[in-house]
Amino acid sequence: MKIERYGSGVPLVFIHGAGGSTLSWAFQKTFFEGSRTVFLVDLPGHGNSSGPSFDSIAGYTDTLKDALEDNAIQAAFVVGHSMGGAIAMDLAMRYPALVKGVVLIGTGARLKVYPAILDGILKETEKTARMIIDTAFSPASPEKLKERVFAEYIKNDPQTVFNDFRACDGFNMMGRLDSLSVPALVICGKEDRFTPVKYSHYLTDTIPGAGLVLVEGAGHMVMIERPADVNSAIQAFLERS
Repeated sequence: MKIERYGSGVPLVFIHGAGGSTLSWAFQKTFFEGSRTVFLVDLPGHGNSSGPSFDSIAGYTDTLKDALEDNAIQAAFVVGHSMGGAIAMDLAMRYPALVKGVVLIGTGARLKVYPAILDGILKETEKTARMIIDTAFSPASPEKLKERVFAEYIKNDPQTVFNDFRACDGFNMMGRLDSLSVPALVICGKEDRFTPVKYSHYLTDTIPGAGLVLVEGAGHMVMIERPADVNSAIQAFLERS
């Protein structure tokens, strides 16, 4: 697993979502590397990381745990988007010594996947990838932005994307998150169609003391669509914690 390191200070680990890479966090890297140690993770089979991908959240979590320990990263704030949020929650629940707090962006306690994605990503890869990207962004997002993200997304091995979505589809922490014992912030775009706002309300209602920030005019890719709002929310959370 490849982990990029920037800056110095309190460690801040960013975990991308299904079919993503470190590029998901370009705006966050630029903002935080001047005041924190920013670690950008490419999960196995993604971006610049070699090795097979996993079809379970636990598989990714255990590999991330080993990578964090190998890099002497502990007591870190862990920021996860979508599938990355599931990994962040799993990491905090099972390996709490590694986690000082979590920021959960566009995620949920369950991540059931549209059947059309699981059915189509291996058979009609480009068509399905376009549907994923179109759904992930707010309708108001510029077409040029969506095209840039699509161009990176289509570079993925379709089997990796399929495994990611199978991992999401099998994830379920409903009824368990009241035992998550680290500070938590939940962020969601108000126009998120993959993980609707009700998912974020469930997280904040269930995780003790969790805060909630809803971002206007953003969809599932809120950290790319409205980076200033997301960065400000994370910064305030870090200062409080």
